[in-house]
Amino acid sequence: MNRIEGKRVLITGASAGIGAACARAFHERGAHLELVARREERLHTLRRDLEERAGGEIHIHTLDVRDRPAVEALVDELASESRIPDVLVNNAGLVRGLDRFHEADPDTFDEVIDTNVKGVLYFSRSFLPHMVARNRGHVVNLGSVAGHMVYPGGSVYNATKFAVRALTQAISVDLKGTRIRVSSIDPGAVESEFSLVRFRGDEERSAKVYEGYEPLSPDDVADAVCYVVNAPEHVNVLQMLILPTDQRNPYVHHREES
Repeated sequence: MNRIEGKRVLITGASAGIGAACARAFHERGAHLELVARREERLHTLRRDLEERAGGEIHIHTLDVRDRPAVEALVDELASESRIPDVLVNNAGLVRGLDRFHEADPDTFDEVIDTNVKGVLYFSRSFLPHMVARNRGHVVNLGSVAGHMVYPGGSVYNATKFAVRALTQAISVDLKGTRIRVSSIDPGAVESEFSLVRFRGDEERSAKVYEGYEPLSPDDVADAVCYVVNAPEHVNVLQMLILPTDQRNPYVHHREES
């Protein structure tokens, strides 16, 4: 049964990777989309691609999730046009480097924390009052296996994803008595631009992350997001941890010899 058709879905970080895959998956299921990202040209390209297929409305918004006034202005705009989303997918996130904490660049701390944590705070806090007022809605946060187990060189990123897991649970508790659902999708290794961003465009180093095994694809994660959203309204999947079959935790991979 398709319970997604006709719903309005807002996705942050929609211009590439998991965000773009979520946009395609929801569009295929007949959802109306509000796509948010920093890279305007990529949003236009994605919209043109989606418009070639059957589906709902597509609106794009260029902003940085770290910019709270811009987020609040977007909420006001959508509220004035009766386009408050039924589903908020907090997907935007990034990581920088793989250095040990005492050797990491402090200049990256704010960027990672503000994107991964404050972005979730700003969007969730801005949209939830509207969801509460109409007593329906669903917030889906993109977490990570890094929010369940730390790994060397992941200190700040680990901290942000542990925070997302805590926020998901705490927000869900605070919404007791409402019909609003809160979920976290926590993937393991996903082959996307994630490692390319981590290593600041170093394609060779990025490719080595995925050598010798089959990682998740952004489409795999999008399927998981759609699964929890498509569940019956009385069913809330609070947390879903998904890993490639060749990955058993952040440390344990099965890699084929090249």
